[in-house]
Amino acid sequence: MIHARYSRWNGVQDRSMRPDEVFDQLNEHLDETGDLQQSMRRLMQRGMGEDEERVAGLDDLLSQVAREKRRMYEQYQIRSALDEIQEKLQDIVANERKTLQEKPDRAEAEKKDEFLQHLPPKLSDAIERLAGYNFENPEAKKDFEEILSQLDKIRRLENYIRREGNLFRGQESLNFEEASELQERMEGLQKLEGQLSSSHPKDVDMDLLNSLLGAQAQEDYEGVMRLESSLEDGGYVADKGDHFELTPRGVRRIGQIALRDIYKQLSRDAAGRHQIARHGSQEVVPESSRPYVSGDPLNLNLNETLRAALRRDAKLPLSLEPRDFMVFDSQYSTRAATVLLLDMSWSMSWDGRFAAAKKVALAMESLCRSKYPQDYFGIVGFFTRAVELKAKDLPEATWNMGDPFTNLQDGLHLAIDLLKKRSSTRNQQIIVITDGQPTAYCRQGRLYCEWPLSFGGISQRAAEETLKEAKRVTQRGITINTFMLDDSPVLKGFVDEMTRLNKGRAFYTRPDRLGQYLLVDYLLGQRRKV
Repeated sequence: MIHARYSRWNGVQDRSMRPDEVFDQLNEHLDETGDLQQSMRRLMQRGMGEDEERVAGLDDLLSQVAREKRRMYEQYQIRSALDEIQEKLQDIVANERKTLQEKPDRAEAEKKDEFLQHLPPKLSDAIERLAGYNFENPEAKKDFEEILSQLDKIRRLENYIRREGNLFRGQESLNFEEASELQERMEGLQKLEGQLSSSHPKDVDMDLLNSLLGAQAQEDYEGVMRLESSLEDGGYVADKGDHFELTPRGVRRIGQIALRDIYKQLSRDAAGRHQIARHGSQEVVPESSRPYVSGDPLNLNLNETLRAALRRDAKLPLSLEPRDFMVFDSQYSTRAATVLLLDMSWSMSWDGRFAAAKKVALAMESLCRSKYPQDYFGIVGFFTRAVELKAKDLPEATWNMGDPFTNLQDGLHLAIDLLKKRSSTRNQQIIVITDGQPTAYCRQGRLYCEWPLSFGGISQRAAEETLKEAKRVTQRGITINTFMLDDSPVLKGFVDEMTRLNKGRAFYTRPDRLGQYLLVDYLLGQRRKV
C-alpha cells in the first residue's frame, strides 16, 4: 500500500530526502559510534549530501552564527560607546553645582556640593546614587531623568563592555544606541548558538533564527528537522520521547546495507574457494545445462538434447545417442545451523576491527533471513563473559571496555547450548571472529581472568580450558571456523592447535577483507554446483 502525505508548499520541498537515503547516512554514523542516540545527533549536526543536493546540518548553522559574530568583532569597536552618556552626566553635575553656588543657604549648598564631588567613578553607580538626589537646577533634573530612564540599559552595556569589549577590534565606533543594538544582536546570536548546540534542537527559536540569520537559515533548519521526521515516516526509527529506538524495519535495513557493501567488495575482488562436504538436497538449476556424465542424476533437458541430436545428424527419424543427452545443472542445497562468535573484548576497538566484524555479523544475519530462511543463525558476543545477541541488539553492540578480557571458552559453551536446540540439523558450525587469545575461562561455575605472562604472551590456563571446550565441540560433530584479525606467532599457535583438534579451518585476514572471506566461505558451504 502506498501512503501519501500532503503539506503546505514552502518552497523547499523539492530537496531530495528519501527515507532510505537518510537512513543509509545514519547507518554510517552508527558504524562509527555504535550508539543510536549519538548517531542521530551526528546526522543532524553534519547534514547529508553534497553541492545542490546537500541538506545542511546544525554545524552549518553554527558556522553561520560564528561567521556573523566574527564579522561584527572585526568591524566595530564599542569601548567608547558610553562616553557620550558619561559626558552628558558630567554636564548635568556641573550645571547643578553652578546653581548651588548661587543658593542662599550655604550650609545645605556645601553639603550637596560635597555629595556631587564624591560620586562613584562607575557610570551606572553614579546614576544610581543620583537617583535619590534633589536637584536645584530644573534643567539638570530633566536631563538626569532622561538618563535615569535608561539605567538598566546602561548597566547591561557597561557589563558587556567589561566582559567582551576587547573582542571588538574594528575601526567603526558606535554610540550608545548603536552599541546597545549590537549587544542585543550578539546576545541573540549567543542564545541561538546555545540552542543549536543543545541536545534538544527542536527548542530553537525560529523567530530569532530568522531575524538574525535570514530566511535561508530558517529553511536549512527546517531541513534538519525533516531528517528526523523522514526516518520516522520511513518506519526506520521510533521516537520514544527521551530517546530513539530502531524499529524492526530499521534493523533489517542495516543488515541489508552491510550485505550490499560486502557484495560490492566481492564484485571488485575475487575471493578464494573452499571445499565442502555434500550434505543436503539437490536442486535443479534451469538456467544452465551440460552434457550428461555417467552417474549423474538424469535431470534431462529435452530441448537441448534434441538440438544436440539434430546438430549431429539432421534427418528423420531422429536417432539419439548417449552423447546427445544434455542435463540441467544441479546444486546441493544444505540446511545449516550456525552460531557466530563475535569477540567484543577491548582489543577489538583497534584498527576498525569491531566495526568490520559487526558489519559481517549484520550481513550474515540478513543473508540467512532473506536467502536461507530455513537456516538457524545465532550470534554470541564474548568478552569477560559470553552473551547471546539478538538481531535487534546487534546494530548498537560495541566492544566492552568494562569487561576487557577474552572468554572464548564461555562463548563456545553458549554456542553448544544454542546448537543443541537444533539437533535435527546435520550441518552445524561455529564461526569465530577474534583478534586475541583467551584470557578468561569458567570452571565449576566460577569465572577466572588472567593477563598473559608477557606482552604478546599466552594465558596458559585460559588457553587450556578453551581447548578443552573446543574438544567438546568436536565431539558433538560441530565444525569451528576461525577468522583471525591478528597473526602474531603466539596467537597463531593457539589457533592452529584448536583447528587441529576440531579439524576445522583458520583464516588470517585484515578487517577490510573479513567480509569477503567469511561471506564467500559461508555461501560455498550452502550451495555447490555438481
